[in-house]
Amino acid sequence: MSDPVTPSADDAPAATPSDAARSAAPQRKPAPKSSRRRSREFALQGLYEWLIGKGEPGTIDAHMREQEGFRQCDAAHFDALLHGCIAEAAALDAVLARHVDRKTTELSPVEHGVLMIGTYELGHCIDIPYRVAINEAVELAKSFGGTDGHKYVNGVLDKAAGELRALEVQARRAR
Repeated sequence: MSDPVTPSADDAPAATPSDAARSAAPQRKPAPKSSRRRSREFALQGLYEWLIGKGEPGTIDAHMREQEGFRQCDAAHFDALLHGCIAEAAALDAVLARHVDRKTTELSPVEHGVLMIGTYELGHCIDIPYRVAINEAVELAKSFGGTDGHKYVNGVLDKAAGELRALEVQARRAR
């Protein structure tokens, strides 16, 4: 019978300076998501479902409300985004059509949904600064979209902000 071999410290791979730096640096926990960010995430998931399946808004709304973590979102903002984007889809697409490089029907459903939410917030949620609306949409695209989709979203919404929030954008750029 042979003795089991126990690895010694000499068998372990040598630590590199970058390993030491990583372990010495304090690990940051990601900031908790705000209730508004959660409402945007649920609204995006609902819009995705609507864009793909063209389901009934009431059914989609009920499905989203059953999801884990929904209670932690701003339900009023979720309602405004989901139902507002669906009700005003044609108008939102008309705004987007002036700033995208292809038909909105050719966009990925995730990017299309993110752009709809961003455009809706720019046009209807005046209490949210335009740069916050754009940044929140970019963060959604980073979380749910393709590799570089967030760059596309940023560019399109920056142009849309110039149209929908012209005075706010001009004031910001004049600084």
